[in-house]
Amino acid sequence: MAALSTSTSEAAPNQSGKVSIMLDEYQLPFPVQPTVKDGTTMVPFRAISEALGVKVVWNQAKQEITASKSGAAGTKQVVLTMGSKNAVVDGRIVKLIASPQTVNGNTLIPLSFFSTQFGAVVAWDQVTKTVSITSPKEDIYTMGFYALSSFDERSMIPSFDSVAFGWSRIDKEGQFTTEGKEYRWPQAAGTVTPESIIQETNEQGTTPYLMVYSVDGGLELTKNLEDKELQNKTITSIVDTASQKGFKGIVLDLEGLGWSGDKAKARSDYNAFIKNLSLKADQVGLKLSIVLHPLNSAYSGYDYKTLASLADDLIIMGYAYEDEKSPEPLAKVDEAILLALKEVGKDKLILGISLASENEQSVNAKIGLAKRYGLKGIAIWRIGIIGQAAWNEMNTSVF
Repeated sequence: MAALSTSTSEAAPNQSGKVSIMLDEYQLPFPVQPTVKDGTTMVPFRAISEALGVKVVWNQAKQEITASKSGAAGTKQVVLTMGSKNAVVDGRIVKLIASPQTVNGNTLIPLSFFSTQFGAVVAWDQVTKTVSITSPKEDIYTMGFYALSSFDERSMIPSFDSVAFGWSRIDKEGQFTTEGKEYRWPQAAGTVTPESIIQETNEQGTTPYLMVYSVDGGLELTKNLEDKELQNKTITSIVDTASQKGFKGIVLDLEGLGWSGDKAKARSDYNAFIKNLSLKADQVGLKLSIVLHPLNSAYSGYDYKTLASLADDLIIMGYAYEDEKSPEPLAKVDEAILLALKEVGKDKLILGISLASENEQSVNAKIGLAKRYGLKGIAIWRIGIIGQAAWNEMNTSVF
């Protein structure tokens, strides 16, 4: 059950005297300053509602605001009337401790209303004048990455909607291969084989993807993109391997394009590669996801808009901004999402989150950004390094 509590944070007092709103540990911008009226904290209704995935409609004639959200239990509808302490929740009247008020064209309502009606946990810190909101658990698309050393956490697989198995790559000669050191087809362990893991994943209701990895460190990707014969051979090998081994999709993680050289040509060549791959994958019923550097990174060889038109979804690598050992800066991840949303609809965007960087204290803040912007879902790097503490926290947010 949601709760309204008073935080005992020891953060420094807010010297400006203004109220701040934190949603899932990251500041939420709002169009009008929250106020405290007769001891009741009044917050902007639309800004917080929409960040929680609540649809808001204003009726000027009736001076009514209707908020609705669909979930596993059905659709909840709340109707508020300006100047009235009576809210109508799913047809029944619920008393507010203060009536909604309009400030500069924005409706403000009592803070406690969010916790009781929309499942959010809300806390007020009097010292710092900070409203802290934790969004309710939400059923969004989840992908997990599985590597050679992921076996110990394989019990997590059924919790994901899909799992991408990192068992192939494009090598330094530009050739597709399932052999090598880091990304290769695993050896069988007794009766447990790579094929049996794929089959079991599918039977458990989780969609198995073949992940193809490479980085353009030695221009191996550039070589492949510019050699049409090699490219066609690569694409045929990828599709045949995925189809024959029982995968239901392909995740393409080709990194490093656009660091130097002709960046426009890199984008054009990669678009052509993906168009070719997408066509052949579709012919055999394989889905296609593409892992991409964020648009605020140093790698600019990726055309988000065109790639989104060719793939089922795009996975934004919301990490590697710093040392990859500490939680990623929320402002950078937020910026990456906003830049992507300028190019691609939210329903095709997945936020990549690395548990090499995040921990149990930070992971839900990243997940919260995906929920805030209504993205398709999250992709977790990776099974095998999640750990029970972070897994428990993630389960309070999405699983």
